[in-house]
Amino acid sequence: MEVNYKKKKYYKTSKFPIRQPRIMTFLLYALCKLTMPRVPYRVEKINMEGLKPPYILLSNHMYFVDFKLSALATFPHRVNNVATIDGYYRRPWIMELLGCICKRKFTNDLHLIKSIRHVLKKGDILCMYPEARYSPIGTTAILPDSLGKLIKLNKVPVVVLLHHGNYLHTPFWNYRKPRRVPLYTTMTQILSAEDVEKMSVDEINNAVRSAMAYDEYKWQKEQNIEITEDFRAEGLHKVLYQCPACGKEHVMRSENSEIFCLECGKRWNLNTDGSLAALAGETEFSHIPDWYEWQRAQVRKQIENGTYSFSDEVEVYSLPACMRFNDLGKAKLTHDSENGFVLEGTYNGAPYRIQRKPHEMYGVHIEYDYCYIKPFDCIDISTEKDSFYCYPSLENVITKLSLATEEIFKIQSKKIAEAKKK
Repeated sequence: MEVNYKKKKYYKTSKFPIRQPRIMTFLLYALCKLTMPRVPYRVEKINMEGLKPPYILLSNHMYFVDFKLSALATFPHRVNNVATIDGYYRRPWIMELLGCICKRKFTNDLHLIKSIRHVLKKGDILCMYPEARYSPIGTTAILPDSLGKLIKLNKVPVVVLLHHGNYLHTPFWNYRKPRRVPLYTTMTQILSAEDVEKMSVDEINNAVRSAMAYDEYKWQKEQNIEITEDFRAEGLHKVLYQCPACGKEHVMRSENSEIFCLECGKRWNLNTDGSLAALAGETEFSHIPDWYEWQRAQVRKQIENGTYSFSDEVEVYSLPACMRFNDLGKAKLTHDSENGFVLEGTYNGAPYRIQRKPHEMYGVHIEYDYCYIKPFDCIDISTEKDSFYCYPSLENVITKLSLATEEIFKIQSKKIAEAKKK
């Protein structure tokens, strides 16, 4: 059952993007150059000699500065970016004028494939962020298997834009307080059109995943970067939500340079080199991504033994079009390995029920301190023509929901593949 909007209009994503006007290419370059953060940055081009559009540009995703660096790296060529619906909020005409292609996160969109072919046939660059979210922990997020199929279908070169420092400068969990960290971007042609032609989809996927692998905390140590700001750990508990000492979930907090557990009292300091150290007792994880992956393993165990489930009353705001969010009031959001996400509520006197099944979503869009509605954590459940931003009443739960979505999808995909073999 859909939401009873009565006369509500939906933003039409099934339309081809315009070719970016030359004046917009130059204007975008100038604006990005002028508004770059006041920290050193460098873009290095590798194996790009003689390469001209059309090609597919894949970029990792850490924060908004990614878009600026992408514009600087690709200038003076025209670029069509795949962008999400909330990027169009209150500015759809600007996004359309820039040639952007609108997409709702983690939904199947067949017209997107047509739009990509349309852009490449025009001889331009198609830029996309296949992680489909800001990196929560400074490492590569899941890349869908469909990426290799898309590349194989279009038979053009593939270039990877890999950013370093962006996450450390403005981490997803505390973007309001930037740190002084140098930014370094590599722009590398990883596959020629001939490579794409002769390689299998699996080989293409392996090449892309290898080229897009990164670990910001490892990079920080390799570059001997010291982050000395007193607030450097503030917000870290949003991604490290489970205490490795006592095992309790959602009780972690952070302040200044420390992260600590409200349940058992254990504290860790985030050192200036990006490592963690317990203030007393064993340091379970000195490398932050290891703590995060340990949490993933704990979620996986709960899913496999049948104890994982989520249910909460949430505040819901929807974005069917681009000019304003609709306050749908409170609703019930559940998540488990059998039904996936189910959102049930009432609006304009009529009930609605939104479901995204487990095998339909390899990931879910989460936001910490979401800037467009109100500055709290939320989760976005999207359909092909609508997006629902849900604010849980439970505290610090969205990271676990993200991990659970990914692990449930892996399990479901494996079952489906085994069933096909039989």
